[in-house]
Amino acid sequence: MAKFRKKPVVIEAEQYFSGKKIAGVEWAAVFAHEHPEGKSNTFRPVIRTLEGTMEVSEGDWVITGVKGEKYPCKPDIFAATYEPAE
Repeated sequence: MAKFRKKPVVIEAEQYFSGKKIAGVEWAAVFAHEHPEGKSNTFRPVIRTLEGTMEVSEGDWVITGVKGEKYPCKPDIFAATYEPAE
């Protein structure tokens, strides 16, 4: 199998915590059949992406991609993939 390396692209990202407002993150209802405990009328922060609606969890990084798209990234994946840029 061929190996590839990510191109060095600078991105913008903000870490999400409860109550923090980030452009592109909105609140949406999670229906009982989607909730792990079967609760209804539960609202969660989400980002609508081309791949579908993605839930944003406490501590996730919200990344703005090279075309302005937004998507969540788990903290451990973010730490393994990105480093601060000058």
